[in-house]
Amino acid sequence: MRLLRLAVLYTAIALGANAAAAGTGAEALREGDMRKLVFHTDPRPLPRAALLDERDAPQDLTGYEGRIVVLNFWATWCAPCRHEMPSLDRLEATLGGGDLAVVPVATGRNPVPGIERFYAEAGITHLPVLRDPSSALAREMGVLGLPVTVILDREGREIARLTGDAEWDSDSAIAILTALIAE
Repeated sequence: MRLLRLAVLYTAIALGANAAAAGTGAEALREGDMRKLVFHTDPRPLPRAALLDERDAPQDLTGYEGRIVVLNFWATWCAPCRHEMPSLDRLEATLGGGDLAVVPVATGRNPVPGIERFYAEAGITHLPVLRDPSSALAREMGVLGLPVTVILDREGREIARLTGDAEWDSDSAIAILTALIAE
């Protein structure tokens, strides 16, 4: 009987340890490229920064509060960024418009004609044009290289970050984002 109790106790501890190591909820769904997605223990506040749209009109991210946001820092001259953007466009086409928004921010020197030309060449039709020409938001958020994608919760706080490019319309990415929407 004692041996049986020890076996049950050991099994419970092992299962608990494995669940803790794997994370919970959306975090446990990371596979492939999404293994690079790092969830934060505590949400991080998002700095307020003025962005510009394609007409140089000021924009900010407060209009996205209440939604899960996939905030992507990219540049037209960045090869991994260019590779990743079509998957972000497909993600917006698949999950965007309701509880999720994909928001690319062209960081640094990215002239509007260059962004528009890239969007046309890559078939990007679902994503807005937002720019951070002085890289102020990128600097304040500690973006040191490109691309970097940050997941924001419904309150506009950073809850996860992925450095490097990824396939954002992969089964794993969609499962993670669907779980975050459902939370």
